Amino acid sequence: MFDDVSSSSLRVAAAGLAARQTAIANNIANIETPGYRARKVEFEQALHGAIAKGESPSSVSPSVQDSLEPTRLNGSNVNLDEETLSHIDTTMRYQLTLRAMDSKYSMLRDAIKGA
Repeated sequence: MFDDVSSSSLRVAAAGLAARQTAIANNIANIETPGYRARKVEFEQALHGAIAKGESPSSVSPSVQDSLEPTRLNGSNVNLDEETLSHIDTTMRYQLTLRAMDSKYSMLRDAIKGA
């Protein structure tokens, strides 16, 4: 019941988005650190691929890569504008994912109660 495709997908999405928020926070915190390479978290394509192949979404985990963006004079490649937009986008996606999870579990709770 809790391991169906939608539940697994929502859990993977929440974990991936949380990892992305952590990476964004680290990127912003290190914006002036010489030689710091921004990190990007990817999971959406792997999640989509697993679902399309009929595989369990729970096997998908977020991957973290260094950004290939050009560097500034100090060797850092953190772009504050890009990180800010990514933060906003990720926050909205995370909130939507949590609402979907809450809705799913509310329906289960109502079914158990017999409402």
